[in-house]
Amino acid sequence: MDGFLDETCGGVTELRVHGVSGTPPAGILNHPHPRLVAGDGTTGFYRRWWAGGRPAGGHPDVPGVRHREAYAWGNLTSGGRTIALWLLLLPFSLANLSYFMLPRPAGGARLRHVTEAAQRLFALLLTGTLVGAVTRAAVDLVGWQCTAAGRACAQDTAPVWVHWLAALWGHEPSRRLAVTALVPLLVVVLLWWIARRTWQRDERTVVPAGRPAEGAPRDGGPLARPRLWHGGAPVWRLRVVHVSFAIASIGVAVSAPFAGTARGLVLTVANAGVQLAAAVLAALPWIARRLDPHSGQREPGWLTFACRALRVAAPLVFVATIVAALAGLPPAAVAAGSAWQLPGVGIGAFQLGLTVGLGLFILVATCVLARMDRPGAGGGRCERRAMGGLAAWFVLMAAAGSANVLALGVLFWTATFFGVPGTSADPGPPGRRLFLDDAVWWTAALVPLLALGLLAVAGVLYLIRRAEAARLVPGLKAYYGQRDDAEVVAAKWALASLTDRAGLVLGVLTGIGVAGSVVVTVIHRLRLFTPDGGIAGLLASVGSWAMVAIIAGLVLLGRRTYSDSRLRRTIGILWDVSTFWPRAIHPLSPPCYTERVVPELMARVGRLARTERDEVVLSGHSQGSVIAAALVLQLDPELRARVRLLTHGSPLGRLYAPYFPAWFGGAGPVAVRDAVSWCNLYRLSDPIGGPVFRPADPLTGERQDEVDRFCWDPARPDPGEPLPEARWHSDYWLDPPYDEALNRLITVKPAA
Repeated sequence: MDGFLDETCGGVTELRVHGVSGTPPAGILNHPHPRLVAGDGTTGFYRRWWAGGRPAGGHPDVPGVRHREAYAWGNLTSGGRTIALWLLLLPFSLANLSYFMLPRPAGGARLRHVTEAAQRLFALLLTGTLVGAVTRAAVDLVGWQCTAAGRACAQDTAPVWVHWLAALWGHEPSRRLAVTALVPLLVVVLLWWIARRTWQRDERTVVPAGRPAEGAPRDGGPLARPRLWHGGAPVWRLRVVHVSFAIASIGVAVSAPFAGTARGLVLTVANAGVQLAAAVLAALPWIARRLDPHSGQREPGWLTFACRALRVAAPLVFVATIVAALAGLPPAAVAAGSAWQLPGVGIGAFQLGLTVGLGLFILVATCVLARMDRPGAGGGRCERRAMGGLAAWFVLMAAAGSANVLALGVLFWTATFFGVPGTSADPGPPGRRLFLDDAVWWTAALVPLLALGLLAVAGVLYLIRRAEAARLVPGLKAYYGQRDDAEVVAAKWALASLTDRAGLVLGVLTGIGVAGSVVVTVIHRLRLFTPDGGIAGLLASVGSWAMVAIIAGLVLLGRRTYSDSRLRRTIGILWDVSTFWPRAIHPLSPPCYTERVVPELMARVGRLARTERDEVVLSGHSQGSVIAAALVLQLDPELRARVRLLTHGSPLGRLYAPYFPAWFGGAGPVAVRDAVSWCNLYRLSDPIGGPVFRPADPLTGERQDEVDRFCWDPARPDPGEPLPEARWHSDYWLDPPYDEALNRLITVKPAA
């Protein structure tokens, strides 16, 4: 290859790690010709290639002396064409986040372990909610209702791919249910395949050997433990449990209408038994426990055997259920409980009650843990607790709410596509109506209320922004001179500060959803009135159409994302944040990229900093700063002495410390500061990044922590020049303070 590419590893290396949205290597290096020097197209290390040959000057690469290198990991979250489908897994991802938000006080280990077991059970029920929605749509709305003799799909105008079921087996419901049960089974198989594929690709990367034994770096808290990034075995066990539970839930839907017969009862009990076994395994503490990869510890053999037995039993029972249904279960068994909707045996009501009970227990337990985990005095920004330490519960409720929105959207879309959605109070023969439970309609009525709540919060945030901008203007005039410029900058800074109010938005919406759910559940159970008229009927109708629009929007978004790489990167921002964390309680959530990124960076830093004359400056932007901070605590003390840390636009103090206090609050950032030389650059115009240790007000000259360095943005214009554009969250490495901080961190001075 013509030109010049430095592939040596000695000397000083500035190793840049990008943040959200999958910044390409050319943008990270600020160079048009990046070349891969290690890794692959998914995750790789890049350096600058010089077309004109070896360059001269102070900044270009010099073999064995200085290098600029970029680590690109964005393809893990925004490279695939099917990334928009991950939006359907948002409830699973939120449930997984709630685990890491749980307070971890020193004296509350037993209560925390019980709470974590409750979280795993809650996550299992979320799987049941989404798979149950597809099952209800296919098996109930289509298999039981629509394709029955004289119903909507039996008419000549019905789609041919469902009309044949009505024409062939219009009076044989068990066979119709067996065929339509293949639809949710296909969904479960797809979830299993995606989870297994990403698990094999990303989450089985072993942390390099040679670091201290497990438990040695206790000063960094749980973030310093290598087992955090070693989840191959526990994720496999959890995946077996969730997939088995989902398959058994489909089997129950097929067999439960025929539980009045001997065969139907046996099949129903067998499927319910698989679900019970999965729930018991999910509650065991060992099911999700991670072990240090180099400690020699092993998982209990009986637990692996139990998971393998469950993996065999679930499909066998399901196949037996489908074969029996295809053979024909006695229609007389349906006559006693015949209805326009699919009969059941009360398992759905039991799961709803269990979900409510678990939610209440997790709320009480989280309150107790948060009270025990009060932050210390004088810790600054990294000691803050979002939402009073209850963020774990609020996010878990948001997971349940988003799961219900998606579930109801599937039901209403199916009923609208094949017929007309109806309530149990609709008079007359069914005709084209496909009936949904009153509870479904009541839940739909909450959607307009949530929208109104969101509008109210938006109004409050607007007033907060105006008040903050007015407060900033007098101080900014002294720096920017003109009042107009000061007002523009104040508006930008005030807008960025709204990120600190994220807890307000989450709390209000979750509160409306939980309170509304309690009210409509009471109304439904006591049968005070039905949601088919008046204001309740109007809200339910508006909510049903809103959820149909949500499902249609997700479909359109998926089609656009498949061919639009920029849109893929935009959607990938969501997963860059949420999938930093391992799959601890929900194995079907989007994959954790950090279980691959951290071991790869550890190996690369070890290669770049082999001797005392070598030095690596980890330069992390945005989410890259979070990765770099976690990486520092995983390094050997000897290697760590040859590493420096430069973060910019970092959400460590603004988002991670308040919402994940056990990992990034208090001990975590302090351990990083004590372990390496660290400089953190931030702007008040940045809506994501900020100071790590001490909230600063540059207008008052308040003393800051030695780590944090404030950067003005927009820059002060020259006399007679217009105000420069704000850079917000991007391009920190183009600011003069970046080069100043980089030079200050480097102690091994490069040769000329």
